[in-house]
Amino acid sequence: MGITARGVGLLVAAVVLLGVGFRYAYPELTVLGAAAGVAVGYALVTAAWRPRLTVERVADPDRVPRGDPAAMVLTVRNTGRLRAANLLAEDRCGGRLVPVPVLRLRPGRDTEVRYPVPTRRRGVVPVGPLRVTRRDPLGLVALARSYGDMVPVWVHPRIHPLSAVPTGAGRSLDGRVDSVPHGSITFDSLREYVVGDELRRVHWRTSARVGELMVRENVDTSLPRLVVVLDNRASAHPDRDGGVAESFESGCEAAASVVAAAIREDLPVSLLLVAPAPEEPAAAVGPLDRLAAAELADGGEDVLRAALTRLRQDRLGDTLVFLTGPGARGDLGHVGALRGAYPSVVVGMFGAPEPTAAGVAGLVVVDAADGAGFAAEWDGIRRW
Repeated sequence: MGITARGVGLLVAAVVLLGVGFRYAYPELTVLGAAAGVAVGYALVTAAWRPRLTVERVADPDRVPRGDPAAMVLTVRNTGRLRAANLLAEDRCGGRLVPVPVLRLRPGRDTEVRYPVPTRRRGVVPVGPLRVTRRDPLGLVALARSYGDMVPVWVHPRIHPLSAVPTGAGRSLDGRVDSVPHGSITFDSLREYVVGDELRRVHWRTSARVGELMVRENVDTSLPRLVVVLDNRASAHPDRDGGVAESFESGCEAAASVVAAAIREDLPVSLLLVAPAPEEPAAAVGPLDRLAAAELADGGEDVLRAALTRLRQDRLGDTLVFLTGPGARGDLGHVGALRGAYPSVVVGMFGAPEPTAAGVAGLVVVDAADGAGFAAEWDGIRRW
């Protein structure tokens, strides 16, 4: 609750008038001071009334590619029984405030507002909560309350179609490397039986030993597996345009394009960030949401080395796609050291002022100005 400047002035006047009236026995001043004090008290009581409102918001849609239209539909309902709501309301959408008409909203009625959500930039746009401000008729006191929850709108990077998806080389669990297009089924692990599992997959010897049914888990060892690594170090993307690193935005679009192409072909794919990212929003679902929430983080060569060491040890796939910016050109030697762990290593370099030297660190390097340029160059790569 806040007293406005007018309210503060009136309250000070009430104190002065009462003091002077009592001190010098001026009943007229005392009456004026008492009236001013009553007005402030009435304003406090009026503004303290809490309207009974319910707020529902629906994003249409809640996930959208960068640049595509998205809207928020907000419904405010007066659930009170006696009084009409006569309020000033604003909904927060990203960094701006959207006025919401809640004037003379009678009991049991609702009002609906639909407004566009900005999607010019990749990111997570927080929408809400609704901020309702109640004032007294004299404008002496203003009380603001929040209604409803915050709803995120996920603005994904643009996806550029890729006609070619790497076939890679399958790395079997027993250490063999092959390039069989469809692969074979190989034992991976055991797990507890779940209703619906086929009985032919039950491992009876282990089940007899542990006293409960255990089921074999198999994997296709020759199915190509892709690992997409996005370099989110601020040092790798030093150039800014209006506070935005366009090379990083292009890297996000390229990562989204490769991930979408792999999912389309039913290929296993992993998305990793070089620098440790802040805790992701709880509502994040899938790699595109992770890319929408991705931000640049502090980190230098030591952070890159730590990330590459983990990649070398874990050997998460067969084809490694490393996406970075012009600030990391001197780090490509460290990336080239992964060729022993990953049969195919491709580097996407964005925003570099000049082309990368051919065959640097023995890598396939794709120089591109943006995500669309990377997609065009990607389809021309023949070394998978």
